[in-house]
Amino acid sequence: MAGTRILVGVTGGIAAYKTAELVRLLKKAGHSVQVVMTRGAEAFVTPLTFQALSGQPVRTSLLDPEAEAGMGHIELAKWAQRIIVAPASADFMARLAAGMADDLLATVCSAAEVPIALVPAMNQAMWGNHRTQRVVQLLQADPQVRLWGPEEGQQACGDNGPGRMLEPEQIMQALAQEQAQIDNSAGGVLAGKRLVITAGPTREPIDPVRYISNHSSGKMGYAIAIAAHAAGAEVVLVSGPVNLSPPAGINLRSVMTAEQMLETTMAAVDEGCDLFIATAAVADYRPQDYASDKLKKSAAEMTLALVRNPDTLAIVAARADAPFTVGFAAETNDVARHAISKMGKKGLDMIVANDVSVPGLGFNSDNNAVSVFTATDQFHFGPCAKQQIAHELVALIAPRLNARVGDSQNQKGSHQKPQNNADRKPS
Repeated sequence: MAGTRILVGVTGGIAAYKTAELVRLLKKAGHSVQVVMTRGAEAFVTPLTFQALSGQPVRTSLLDPEAEAGMGHIELAKWAQRIIVAPASADFMARLAAGMADDLLATVCSAAEVPIALVPAMNQAMWGNHRTQRVVQLLQADPQVRLWGPEEGQQACGDNGPGRMLEPEQIMQALAQEQAQIDNSAGGVLAGKRLVITAGPTREPIDPVRYISNHSSGKMGYAIAIAAHAAGAEVVLVSGPVNLSPPAGINLRSVMTAEQMLETTMAAVDEGCDLFIATAAVADYRPQDYASDKLKKSAAEMTLALVRNPDTLAIVAARADAPFTVGFAAETNDVARHAISKMGKKGLDMIVANDVSVPGLGFNSDNNAVSVFTATDQFHFGPCAKQQIAHELVALIAPRLNARVGDSQNQKGSHQKPQNNADRKPS
């Protein structure tokens, strides 16, 4: 979806502050963004904020003589490939459902012939009101309009209930999910394939309140799962504990420990797997003994005995019916050497390596830079948004996976991993 022209409409509501982050994420993902604000929206966030984030002048008035000299509202409607209104107030939704065009945003929506996503945000009583729900029914019957949300939860007024605007990350997922439906209907590059992917950290308990873990956020794995789903794959996401929303349309299976990750992953692979991607940062060791009660601070020092955890990636790659297997390597030095060594030892088809010592990249960041190694070639992506890298990786993996599947069909019973001499040259 990178490069899509997206018009973001902002209406009056306290949730408008979230839209600034949405614009930032859209730009980071490579989209072109223009913002249209209603008069009410200007009471909460200034146009200058959105101008700085989008890199484009913000339009606020239908009666701007300079803009309308060139029929600016029609120009905007023709420019946009998608429209996202966030927050979408009860007032704006009612005006849109009634076909009104009494301000710039409503006029652009009336003139546009592209999908319009409304992200509602209002008090729970307003959302539940029968008049609002009648408007919702009208909008849901409109093939051009889709409603994303709202969520339930604590609201700015202190109430608790449905009406919260989706978080920016959830809106990005909804956008990707919409594109996935389009790609699936057209047949994506992974159409008909089944992916099992691991993501996030594991937690190895020491006692009821302490555990061993790492800094993995799961963002890279979730981004790949979403990109693969958008490319037509059936996706099973085996995830350690993360602070990310479940991706729409993806079979999420949550785990906690390395042993649980192995068990859940093997069950998913046994159900059928064409492609296995291991992005999870699995703890290499776990405590030998688990204390059923909280360990008390007593001695000045404490020795903790550790034992090796199972290596899920190596176990999947060693199967007689091993799928196309992609590993990840988070390194702090000699990245290429360590990654290539890991690929060879574990018998992988491909490995993706990144230097987690680089500030602002890798763990807990929205950005990454990776080097990808196969038996014959290497590629480099980033620094850029993890979503963009995810799409690049899917595009890189798909032809190699399809070539292997085709080769396997021609050579029944053979699981030798083929060399592919048609790889792109290193970038």
